[in-house]
Amino acid sequence: MPWKDVTIVSQRYEFVRLYLDGTSSMTTLCRRFGVARKTAYKWVARYRAGGAEALMDQSRRPSTSPHQTPPDLAAQVLALAEEHPTWGGKKLHFALRDDGMDPLPAPSTITKILRRAGRLRDVPVAPRQYCRFERAVPNELWQMDFKGWHAMRAGKVHPLSVLDDHSRYLLVLHATEDQDRAAIQPVLTACFRTYGLPWELLADNGPPWGTSEPHARTGLDIWLMQLGITPIHGRPLHPQTQGKIERFHRTLKADVFAGRTFVDLAEAQHAFDAFRQVYNDRRPHESVPDHQPPGRVYDLSPRAFPDTIPEPDYADDAQVRRVAHQGTISYQRRRIRIGAGFAGMRVGVYPTDVDGLIRIQFYATTLKEVNLHDLAPT
Repeated sequence: MPWKDVTIVSQRYEFVRLYLDGTSSMTTLCRRFGVARKTAYKWVARYRAGGAEALMDQSRRPSTSPHQTPPDLAAQVLALAEEHPTWGGKKLHFALRDDGMDPLPAPSTITKILRRAGRLRDVPVAPRQYCRFERAVPNELWQMDFKGWHAMRAGKVHPLSVLDDHSRYLLVLHATEDQDRAAIQPVLTACFRTYGLPWELLADNGPPWGTSEPHARTGLDIWLMQLGITPIHGRPLHPQTQGKIERFHRTLKADVFAGRTFVDLAEAQHAFDAFRQVYNDRRPHESVPDHQPPGRVYDLSPRAFPDTIPEPDYADDAQVRRVAHQGTISYQRRRIRIGAGFAGMRVGVYPTDVDGLIRIQFYATTLKEVNLHDLAPT
């Protein structure tokens, strides 16, 4: 008869007793008790070594686990996870690597440690971005945007972010009270004085840097062009153009705003400054080589912010025109619209290799190309 769970120890004892008494052979006992010979010999050996207690079920868990993370290393992992609760196994792995942890647990091992400790969060997986671009060196392109607004106990805060496209270095994270040019330009000026000038600055079409009018330029655009920075605007209703800063704002929301309401702008800025230091100098970034923090990749721009706005210096083959107060210039008896924001400023008109086609430039930025054949003489 087969052994039942409720009488398993007594059945084992009875089997061993009958066998050791010598009254029955191993073959006979195995057939009657429904036990394999290998199992039967195991119970006999256990009984001889430890008596009846040795016939009880024993844990299948090995007495040693050479691959288990030592308790002190697991404690270090959990301590860092406590400090940065939004980081997963991969980010914790590279941060611990930078701290010199030895031996260093694999990201999958760290994930298991977090799971056992109940530290894993259900994070929605973002759709994979297949069409990605990245500038070759720092300061070729910066991305700039507001992260909407968040209510405080007193008013609202509008987080302004400026991010280097190549290194993902967070140049600006400022708690602004409004989203107008008067609030932004002093912040950008301070940034330019510290880090130098980028070659291009990408933003969306929202105010104060964008406009819904096709090909129109805002006052902030014009100021950037005077500094030798080319302003770029993404396609309307196409936030993927600013994908890097959009992704950054998800991190900002999770690490700074989740479950918090700031008292005022000063408290918000204090939290922004603390987050920015961790983001730049501590947090491993998957898009940075070898998962380094952005601060290890970013370098200052060699283009210093000027004390005064320089006058435009156009090439010898340009014909210089001053924009009238209504935003137009006159060229070869044609009236060409430039934009009211350029009133009183000088632009350069350059010929091209195409008959009748001219290029209009403001400082180093090409504003437009115009075919004179399409315009009626005035």
